[in-house]
Amino acid sequence: MTNPHIGNTGVNFADEESKQCLLGGLVIRSLSISTSNWRCAETLGDYLAERNIMGVYDVDTRAITRRLRQDGSLIGVLSTEESKEERNFWKCLIRVDLITGVTCKAPYEWVDKTNSEWEFNYKGRDGEAFHVIASDFGIKHNILRRLASHGCKITVVPSTYSSSETLTRKPDGVICSSGPGDPSAVPYAVETVKEILGKVPVFGICMGHQLLGQALGGKTFKMKFGHHGGNHPVRNLRTGHVEISAQNHNYAVDPASLPEGVEVTHVNLNDGSCAGLAYPAINIMSLQYHPEASPGPRDSDYAFTEFVELMKRVKVNA
Repeated sequence: MTNPHIGNTGVNFADEESKQCLLGGLVIRSLSISTSNWRCAETLGDYLAERNIMGVYDVDTRAITRRLRQDGSLIGVLSTEESKEERNFWKCLIRVDLITGVTCKAPYEWVDKTNSEWEFNYKGRDGEAFHVIASDFGIKHNILRRLASHGCKITVVPSTYSSSETLTRKPDGVICSSGPGDPSAVPYAVETVKEILGKVPVFGICMGHQLLGQALGGKTFKMKFGHHGGNHPVRNLRTGHVEISAQNHNYAVDPASLPEGVEVTHVNLNDGSCAGLAYPAINIMSLQYHPEASPGPRDSDYAFTEFVELMKRVKVNA
């Protein structure tokens, strides 16, 4: 964290976006000695300690930022094991499958109700519920809440769930969720997505967008800095509108590597990188950023409406 003061608002459990905290470690400059927020349920230090997550403060995070600004994203290690040789750490961090450690262990139905405060883009339902399979590559709860707010029945499945198992459930659509790491480190997920394409509508978000890019025959690459934070401007090339988006990724899809028929629908205005794709011929759409927000801007929430409309058109024309 580069903000100098961290922890002054504490932690509240209502804002958690997964069933458990999947953080590997936290490095900050200054840890607040007190909290001041009406929603605070626990201090940051207690929250990390109870979950056995390593944290360190009194670090010059601005110096780290200057180094990263010059050299780009770098591999780092936070450890208490002085006996290990440095090169042994690096071997553990290159092309690592980070998804296996964050996905669910077995399929489950999403049954939590969507709070009224998240119904800001709700325009009513026509009574038809679509069954959506959500492939969990590190899914955020608000992706599920936004689908549920549109009346969808949602089954969340592990990242290793096969295409045949997915299609046996007869979904109306599949969501390939967000998640950590390098899409090239999870070829099994790319293969599963490839086998689903063209059979049902597919919506990819963040990691799901990158997996779709590879499944279509495209390439992904590691960015120098990646995109992190809640204020990235993105242009919707179909409408010309600019959306402010929340992003958190280190890899991107190379649009020049994609086959004919695949359309780049969104572009990041900071660096021109691909921020969204569509392949109308086989009912695919994807976004590199987080339309579900939580936290973050709500400018792109319409994407969930578009996915529901896509499932509706496919069902009508079947």
